[in-house]
Amino acid sequence: MDNTADATTDILTAAPETDPNASRSTTPKSDVFKSYISTGWAHREDTLPAAREQASFAAARRDALSARFPGQRLIVPAGSPKQRSNDTDYPFRAHSAFVYLTGWGADAEPEAVLVFEPTAAGHEATLYFRERAGRDSEEFYHNPAIGEFWIGPRPSIAQVAADLGIHTRGIAELDAVYGAVDSTTLVLREADPAVTEAVDSARLRFAAEEALRDNAQDSPFSLEIGAEHEPDAELHVVLSEMRLVKDSYEIAQMRLAVDATERGFNDVIADFPRISASPRGERIVDGVFYTRARLDGNALGYDTIAASGAHATILHWTRNDGPVRPGELMLLDAGVEVDSLYTADVTRTLPINGTFSPVQRMIYDAVLDAADAALAVVKPGIVFREVHAAAMAVIAERTAEWGFLPVSAAESLEADKQYHRRYMVHGTSHHLGIDVHDCAQARREMYIDGIVEEGMVFTIEPGLYFQSDDETVPAEFRGIGVRIEDDILVTADGAENLSIGIPRTASDVEAWVRSGGWS
Repeated sequence: MDNTADATTDILTAAPETDPNASRSTTPKSDVFKSYISTGWAHREDTLPAAREQASFAAARRDALSARFPGQRLIVPAGSPKQRSNDTDYPFRAHSAFVYLTGWGADAEPEAVLVFEPTAAGHEATLYFRERAGRDSEEFYHNPAIGEFWIGPRPSIAQVAADLGIHTRGIAELDAVYGAVDSTTLVLREADPAVTEAVDSARLRFAAEEALRDNAQDSPFSLEIGAEHEPDAELHVVLSEMRLVKDSYEIAQMRLAVDATERGFNDVIADFPRISASPRGERIVDGVFYTRARLDGNALGYDTIAASGAHATILHWTRNDGPVRPGELMLLDAGVEVDSLYTADVTRTLPINGTFSPVQRMIYDAVLDAADAALAVVKPGIVFREVHAAAMAVIAERTAEWGFLPVSAAESLEADKQYHRRYMVHGTSHHLGIDVHDCAQARREMYIDGIVEEGMVFTIEPGLYFQSDDETVPAEFRGIGVRIEDDILVTADGAENLSIGIPRTASDVEAWVRSGGWS
């Protein structure tokens, strides 16, 4: 009997190969090779490190979270790598809440999961992660995602436990956690879709079993497939609001990030002659700052905005592919993320040839006055939105003085008017920390309408942006964008500008640019 047709059908319906590179793999599969590559290795000492500096701070944060959710199991994943193309991933960065609770920063392992198991005294926190593969395993040399031959050695369970000061288990034991999930278990949904799906499935199973065992009306609560599950959202909110006030370790890391960012700005200034000579000078700015970020930290805190000329009027210009011409302004918005994953966020607007034109300087001074007015009101006890209001009062006043508004500054500031916001549509401040827009899930009454407290860190970043085709302003203003952004620490009786070391006044900025080799 001819089985050709059946064989063809089997080929067509076979499951696709899970390895995207299987068709080009040359890895030997013989038992002889497997035996040979798994032997002959020197003994590796499993030296245990001392607990890292942030371990005690992370433990205190875990205790604070435990107190907010007594009796409930909490699951906080690190996340998994995100695909960039085919078998190429973006560099892995753990979810910020996971980093906050573990102290694991740039060296965090993908797919790790932090679990708070409820106890009579609170919670026992356990970190689950994929332990180091033995050299007698195929994973050791054949798995490009996690194999030691491909990505280097991974720490052992004992090393991670000592490093982070937290109970640690292998990832395979996470199945037991899923088996114990009940309807009160919470998961940080956005961190890892696979973990969220596993928890959702386990909660559905639990709810179904409870409904079958008892009267359905007596089951703790039901879950809808695909539902967002509001209690999970509460966990996200609480984790965000916990980060509004920084501890001493976090503040020290913010200082390091700002210092590295200052060096990055200096690097750019020093390279202005080469930058100005290139038809894609913005790309050089981008690359020079990125080099500093990699030298002194983990990476960029966010995509650098290197906006020259009219590009400076585009708030999030990150294409960075234009020229940097003498006579125009360069708006550089950049921040270094240090290895702990805390980031700075600083903007300076620089005259390319070292001298502001009269109109450029007039706009620059107005923005600086707005920034200084906002900083002057910062102290514990004010409402956060007062910072924005102080800056907007100056922006409205200046644009009214220049004749750009159809009403007075006072009338423009009325809630139902806001004509001046045409020239500054963004807010003046946002919280800063592990995320560049930190604490973003906090409730409005804790964020924009929240009371400012000692230990908060946020930006002050007013600007003025006059689009090239904006006929409400004179021609000499069009195509000019200015923003000045600083990172502010709230102190016991006021505020400290963490980025004050980066020149801010027009005269200081001109001298700074000239000192870099441009004249």
